[in-house]
Amino acid sequence: MAADTEQAPPADPPRRRSVGTVVWAVFATIVIVAGFISTLGSEAGDSARSRLGLIAPAAPGGGWDLVARESQQALKADGIVNNVQVVNIPGAAGTIGLGQLTDMSGQGNTLMVTGTVMVGGIIANDSSTTLADVTPIARLAEDFEVIVVPAASPHQNLRSLLDAWKADPAGTAIGGGSKGGTDHLLAGMVAGAYGIDTTKLNYIAFSGGGEALNALLANTVAASVSGYNEFADQIEAGNVRALAVGTKDRVEGVDVPSLGEQDIDVELTNWRGLVGPPGLSPEQRQVLIDIVTEMRNGPAWQDTIARNKWRDNFISGDEFGAYLKTEAERIGVIAQQLGIGA
Repeated sequence: MAADTEQAPPADPPRRRSVGTVVWAVFATIVIVAGFISTLGSEAGDSARSRLGLIAPAAPGGGWDLVARESQQALKADGIVNNVQVVNIPGAAGTIGLGQLTDMSGQGNTLMVTGTVMVGGIIANDSSTTLADVTPIARLAEDFEVIVVPAASPHQNLRSLLDAWKADPAGTAIGGGSKGGTDHLLAGMVAGAYGIDTTKLNYIAFSGGGEALNALLANTVAASVSGYNEFADQIEAGNVRALAVGTKDRVEGVDVPSLGEQDIDVELTNWRGLVGPPGLSPEQRQVLIDIVTEMRNGPAWQDTIARNKWRDNFISGDEFGAYLKTEAERIGVIAQQLGIGA
């Protein structure tokens, strides 16, 4: 940006190339998604066990993408599905992918990753499509949120950060994922619990963990909130300092104090689940539930749970459907309190 400012004449050509690059990237995404939908649609009569499509409604490298890729590997490793294809449909906290899924009515060989972020994103983006418009299959596991600061930050503990934040709420930038997502909600909940004016919450939403990390290391934000696995490598490398995990009790195997241990009575985890398109027959729905249940019980997925330090909270079918309804109500209350989607 500084180079463009200092050398104005050559600025236009790079800008044109940049716009062109963006246009082609968007076009390429549309083509890939259209091809994915067309391919699965043409084989919709095939059993999901022979060919299964997994939609990650986010860019590569994020939490939903990780769940999709791990599911792909587990399904193949344990011989549950012959061919598993993953496609990324990023945008608007997953609601773009959600909209695409609703256009695939009756396709019993398709699943999409969802979770807490999407519930909040539906509210924040005032999405006309909700999780009530798709077919609940299963909740798989939950991931834990973590609050981190740069290694060079003066804040050695959570209390120090919260005191500085309370003294200057508007001037304390907090980074994280999508507006209305888990990171945003947890930041607001922690602020409210500590008496920080949430109407002055300076939350900066990033499209992925990489952008959030770069902003943190560049001191663009004072702290960042994300899934533990998004920052685990950076925490271990000493590039960032973890101040708290977003739970009331300490998470086994994670050497970071919980919010509850530090007298902040707040907990919000990021659950991950799978949903199917609308219009599935009872037989199609049951096949998908059986596939995901077998995956969850298999050794490959159990290794995934342990390796990523997730917590298994599996439920499926109607029980998961009932959970989605109560979760939408719960997140709706939190979002209303924080002025999200108002």
